[in-house]
Amino acid sequence: MSARILVAYASKKGSTAEIAHAVARELENRGITVVVAEMNSVTTLETYDALVLRTPMYAGKFLADVPAFIAKHRECIIHIPTAGFVTGIARVYPKAGDPDVIAGALGEAMAPAKPVAVTMFAGKFDPGNQGFLVRSVGKMMKIPEGDFRDWDAISAWARELPGKMGM
Repeated sequence: MSARILVAYASKKGSTAEIAHAVARELENRGITVVVAEMNSVTTLETYDALVLRTPMYAGKFLADVPAFIAKHRECIIHIPTAGFVTGIARVYPKAGDPDVIAGALGEAMAPAKPVAVTMFAGKFDPGNQGFLVRSVGKMMKIPEGDFRDWDAISAWARELPGKMGM
């Protein structure tokens, strides 16, 4: 029987979901059964052997789904290998923060889990897909526009997960 991994994500504009599915494809290519689901739709972790959490960062904060998910599944999370990744503009816009510090904050937010891997990937910023306030702030702060997701880096990180998770 193959291992089962849940890739649980929070997303506002869909970019996060696309990355979650890319991670799932890499894991499936290694013979692992993967379920991809929005965090708020997950009712149990009992049928999974491992967990990958995925969230974007907006204005220096993770979506509220992350702490709620951790609190809801606290008892199961401490018994399975976990990993997490955050996306945001910090990789291409240093004023948004240090990517390593942001990844570390996600690792801390995942407590009591002790993630085997945590990282930050660049996301995308499409002002046309944002509300007036975000568009205005983006323009004022000169946030670069575009899709900065590094699919090769995302795939490489996902390929390493089974080994780090002991699968």
